[in-house]
Amino acid sequence: MCGIVGYVGPRDAVDFLIQGLHRLEYRGYDSAGIATITPQGQLAVVKAAGRIQRLEALLSDRPALGRTGIAHTRWATHGPPTDENAHPHIGGDGTLAVVHNGVIENFQPLKQRLVSEGYC
Repeated sequence: MCGIVGYVGPRDAVDFLIQGLHRLEYRGYDSAGIATITPQGQLAVVKAAGRIQRLEALLSDRPALGRTGIAHTRWATHGPPTDENAHPHIGGDGTLAVVHNGVIENFQPLKQRLVSEGYC
């Protein structure tokens, strides 16, 4: 099971997203992560295997990361619960963050297309 939270608004996105992830904890998870768009227009991504508290600890020494973001809790079905496998996943030249629930069955043709277009 996983949980997905998104936020666009006037408040600090990280606080809102963390609150949302905590509300989804009852569903079970083994890793969590957040991606926000910084005031400079860059993606800031923090993700961690383990409890949301570990993610919060990694975020505690960072400045506010923006007012738009997505967050995800993951329950591993493919690949172990690691920082690398936690969502969000970043694509292209670091300008796209994606979270999803489930298995992307057509990953091979998608990957081939992205490679042919120079994204991978």
